[in-house]
Amino acid sequence: MANSENQTSSNPTLLLQRIAVGDSGGHAALITLNRPDALNAMDWDMILELDGLLDTLSADASIRALLIIGAGRAFSAGGDLKKYIELQRDAMRFPQFVKDLHRVFGRLRQLPVPAIALVNGVTAAGGLELLISCDFALAASSAKIGDGHLNFGQMGGGGVLTLLPRIIGLPKASELILSGRFLSAQEAADWGLVNRVVADDQLLAAGLELATGMAAKSPLGMRNAKHVMNNIWLESQDVASGLRWELDHNSVYCLTSQDAPEGLQAFSEKRKPNYTGK
Repeated sequence: MANSENQTSSNPTLLLQRIAVGDSGGHAALITLNRPDALNAMDWDMILELDGLLDTLSADASIRALLIIGAGRAFSAGGDLKKYIELQRDAMRFPQFVKDLHRVFGRLRQLPVPAIALVNGVTAAGGLELLISCDFALAASSAKIGDGHLNFGQMGGGGVLTLLPRIIGLPKASELILSGRFLSAQEAADWGLVNRVVADDQLLAAGLELATGMAAKSPLGMRNAKHVMNNIWLESQDVASGLRWELDHNSVYCLTSQDAPEGLQAFSEKRKPNYTGK
């Protein structure tokens, strides 16, 4: 069904593999987040590296689908909180980081091919934002999916506050964001957050099976269908305005509050945070 070709990596935190699918000459691109010891936490360098890989894939006419998976026991636990401790104190660099995060995640819905999240483990905060920036998702049966920003004194800034309510509805999104709890894979499917659940050892095979079916279809038709669906959905929900508002509020909160750095410091020191509401 699928044959692996070559694997390349200009940065060990992201691996790109092209895998031949079907008999049309098409390929699936597989991007692996490769920081397993850090639960694939994403830092600024990784976001910019993803940006570069999306440039490469957009220019490759043989690509029929993009699959994103995490190495080890996590899809992604979110942002690299230890690096945020310093970054959130920089009133120039932090807003730029959030802008880059928005821009790069937004590119996944602008790709001419489907972007499919293969959710293979812990998925939280920025990891959830990466998931919902893809067109759809498959989840391994052992996956645990939640937001978790508020557990560390943070607030979503990569799209979750705008996109999640539109995907699963405001009451469910409010519960997930405000409680900080995690859903099982089956709960996530029941809520409409992922499309379906598969056995852990079948996740990649299931993704490649989807890509194989897509490779047999017209690339132009696929591109147009995705473009029309996403543009109608985004414009009708005024997502662009929501994302701008989310970005502005995130920067103000993280740069000026006492609770945001306290959450990060408590995480770094492995202690319970002392939030003051200031």
